[in-house]
Amino acid sequence: MNAVIEGAILGFSLAFLFGFGPAFFALIQTGIYRGFWAGFLLAVGIIINDLVIVVLSLMGTTQAMVNMGSYTWVGIIGGSLLIAFGIFTYRRKPALNHFEEEQNIKKPHPLEFMGKGFLLNFVNPFVWIFWLGIVVGLTARFQADTPSLIRFFGTALSIVFLTDVFKTYAASRFRELINVKFLGWINKVAGIGLIAFGVFLIIRLFFEV
Repeated sequence: MNAVIEGAILGFSLAFLFGFGPAFFALIQTGIYRGFWAGFLLAVGIIINDLVIVVLSLMGTTQAMVNMGSYTWVGIIGGSLLIAFGIFTYRRKPALNHFEEEQNIKKPHPLEFMGKGFLLNFVNPFVWIFWLGIVVGLTARFQADTPSLIRFFGTALSIVFLTDVFKTYAASRFRELINVKFLGWINKVAGIGLIAFGVFLIIRLFFEV
């Protein structure tokens, strides 16, 4: 299985992982109360932060991996982190108490939406821990091969961004679909996907799949 396909699998699996934290509710609220383009700018800020975290993690992790010359144990750690996040996501109970009308609030400058998206991820420690775990695991998986890592994360981040844009569009068009039952179902699907990818990552270290 090549890096692009594996990146696509991970991208779809984690598209909703942090979906029910601050960034997701910001996307939904913005799509509903500010419109699609405001939500699009928010998604741009979020993906820029994801990219920064991945690049910083890769810069440190790949060098450490080259120095260590051993990949298996860090791959197991990365896969285990994905499994743990998957279990957490599957069991998480969503709540929709964040929706408050904003009709009378002065409309922010467009760049403020990008800044808000960036900061929402930047200050969330779980985002850093999660991406670092993925970087560690995949650096082991591809044995610190830079072109493969670029293809993998380029594909994964592109899918995450496109799904964030879709969330905003859906929220702006189909508000009645956003309810606790719907979010709970998405939690379970995302959790199963992450657990499966974590297991696959560990197995892939020992067997050619």
